[in-house]
Amino acid sequence: MMPQPTGRLVRKDDGVYVVLDRIFKAPIEEVWTYFSRSPRLAEWIGEYTGTGSTGAVKFRMNAEGDEAEWQNVAVMLCDAPHRLHVDVGKAPDSLVMFVHLTEASGHTTVTFGQRLRAIGTSADYCIGWDYYLDRLVAAHNGKPLPKWDDYYPAMREHYETLCRELDHDIRVEHQTAQRNGTTG
Repeated sequence: MMPQPTGRLVRKDDGVYVVLDRIFKAPIEEVWTYFSRSPRLAEWIGEYTGTGSTGAVKFRMNAEGDEAEWQNVAVMLCDAPHRLHVDVGKAPDSLVMFVHLTEASGHTTVTFGQRLRAIGTSADYCIGWDYYLDRLVAAHNGKPLPKWDDYYPAMREHYETLCRELDHDIRVEHQTAQRNGTTG
């Protein structure tokens, strides 16, 4: 069965985020290790060096092939095992991301989000996070990792439509606010 897109676009005070959830039948502390321990992180997305408690580490994706470079990561918030907020890469082009974990009834929900730079052209980022979070699920469950070709280009139209529609709605709202004199 082909994977289905699960991301949604969420407007926040600082921009628009693609947000996705995954549920694990596991305690929160176990799932947290897939974000906080380099060997566990390497099972699904990449590796890091450095000490997170200092607020700065370097990270490199391992599923991107040989062209993946080490990126600086600024840890903006770490409230283990519940919340992690990071900026990845060089400003002003850094990627703002968050991971929130909650546990209830023996299940842990992971909510991941990345702020989109340009909504209309961000479909590939959305597809990528569906892919990577499914890799996380597979790694946790000891299953084979999914294949990128099952995600791209199959999910592209879905995410392009979401991005295009929200981008249009925001432009219309902005134009309406300008006509009504309610923007600065």
